[in-house]
Amino acid sequence: MRTKDFYFDLPEELIAQHPSGIRGQDKLMVLDKATGDVRHQLMDDLPDLVPQNALMVFNNSRVRRSRVYGIKENTGRETEFLFLTPLAPTLWKTMVKNAKKQRPGNRYRFPDGSVGVITENPADAGTEFRTLSFTQPIEEQWFERNGHIPLPPYIKRKDTEEDSERYQNIYARETGSAACPTAGLHFTERMLEKLDSRGIRRTFVTLHVGLGTFLPVRAERIEDHTMHEETYSVSRETAELVNTAKKEGRPVLAVGTTSVRTLESAWDPVKSELIPGINSTRIFMYPGYRFNVVDKMFTNFHTPESTLLMLVSAFAGKEHIMDAYRNAVAHRYRFFSYGDAMLIL
Repeated sequence: MRTKDFYFDLPEELIAQHPSGIRGQDKLMVLDKATGDVRHQLMDDLPDLVPQNALMVFNNSRVRRSRVYGIKENTGRETEFLFLTPLAPTLWKTMVKNAKKQRPGNRYRFPDGSVGVITENPADAGTEFRTLSFTQPIEEQWFERNGHIPLPPYIKRKDTEEDSERYQNIYARETGSAACPTAGLHFTERMLEKLDSRGIRRTFVTLHVGLGTFLPVRAERIEDHTMHEETYSVSRETAELVNTAKKEGRPVLAVGTTSVRTLESAWDPVKSELIPGINSTRIFMYPGYRFNVVDKMFTNFHTPESTLLMLVSAFAGKEHIMDAYRNAVAHRYRFFSYGDAMLIL
């Protein structure tokens, strides 16, 4: 299957550059994955659309202020780093702009005066990634002092104080993501209360969003694409709730593609159950993948030729998804992180 098969025309003005005026006041497309039929509704309608016996699974990862600007000591030029993964307390894997110019030995001074040095790492060669070494451990307080909210590259502006609140899910608890699991941005306390009042149960997993969010599929054939590794965690309580729902024939509704990836990665096909614990995944879901856990999905509208578009195509059928996306464009839905939502039933 070719990557270009997942291309669609998207007018630039439909790429949401700001969140909606009020959190949760967004449009909602409802897609029937069996027939491909769509309905146009609002987020306020969601509690009445979710089956009352469903178990909703959310990703509670919190976005780290991981975009940090350093000044190259020998030139005085500003360089943008996206901190991704700690390799040790004083050593971080980063994605850096103009990576070809960022060589081992280069020193960068950050806003609080700390200095990071690019270290030799063969795995970084020819990539956008560089390993930064510090003399002191880099902890969450360091990012709070020095960092910015890492808005995705299709948002063509600098982050603001509004993003500090609006680019976080209200239920986010576990800091570690380099991008927000944005399907959750539509949920408010009032929405969760309405779901509770209908008796709809919910639980949480944690997957820290990493490189896959930022990197395009460069392979001509999607089968040749390799996903980057992401860490996830499933609690014993969540595993028990999901396993009980599956045994009782109740639908599992995943909120966001990161929840989907976690649930499908943690499923043991031999035992036919979800396994609790901390693990990592490179799972890549595209048409032909058989879903073991997820029955219904709540998600945003994704970028052309992306692994996320391939995932929802695997779930609802490529033709149904591409037709729905064309419909969304025609009805002026807002796309991507700060855009509108889709419920796939």
